[in-house]
Amino acid sequence: MLSNILLQVNTAEAVSDVVTEVDVNILQLLMEGGWYIMLPLALMSIFGMYVYFERYMAIRRAEKTSPDFMQRLKDYISQGQLPSAKNLCADNDTPMARMLEKGISRIGKPLSDISTSIENVGKLEIYILEKNMNILATVAGAAPMVGMLGTVIGMVNVFISMEVAGTVQIYDISSGTKQAMVTTIVGLIVGILAYMAYNHLVGKVSKVVHKMEATSLEFIDILEEPAR
Repeated sequence: MLSNILLQVNTAEAVSDVVTEVDVNILQLLMEGGWYIMLPLALMSIFGMYVYFERYMAIRRAEKTSPDFMQRLKDYISQGQLPSAKNLCADNDTPMARMLEKGISRIGKPLSDISTSIENVGKLEIYILEKNMNILATVAGAAPMVGMLGTVIGMVNVFISMEVAGTVQIYDISSGTKQAMVTTIVGLIVGILAYMAYNHLVGKVSKVVHKMEATSLEFIDILEEPAR
């Protein structure tokens, strides 16, 4: 009885030593996915990060306007100082300012023409803000699919190994199984991060668009004031 207890204790200690000695190398584990799958996923993540940070900084610059911008613009227009109003817009260099600069250059024409010109510039500015964001959307959709492709390839390798080995041992199927799991995990991580980044940028662009709409309406109100 005592010998059985001692044997179980020694066995448990041996298993514990084996478990504690397992050292997982993340880079080596990633390489288990196969370079032909991991390389596209790595490129997707790099392009996705670049697009996100580049667009994020561009949108942040577009959001920044001087607090007294509209008041100063209103004063210049009411005093008939249109060149000063244009210079004020040029100095701000934001989508809102570029829209209003176009509107100022149309002062003297019907309000419908001024509104149309502002709207056209606004559409162009929105297109510029959204530039390359489709790359993030593509990564969000394609990365999990590439990971799934790696999963299928890994499982095919498992079945090939089982067929060749005849008598299946755990090491015969471990390589293909690891490839299947690793590619799935990495593909999902890249896709989820790209999806979150895309939606974050969409929200920030929507905020700028609403600000542009409010600014253009305020500008039209300024032009209508003398006629009241």
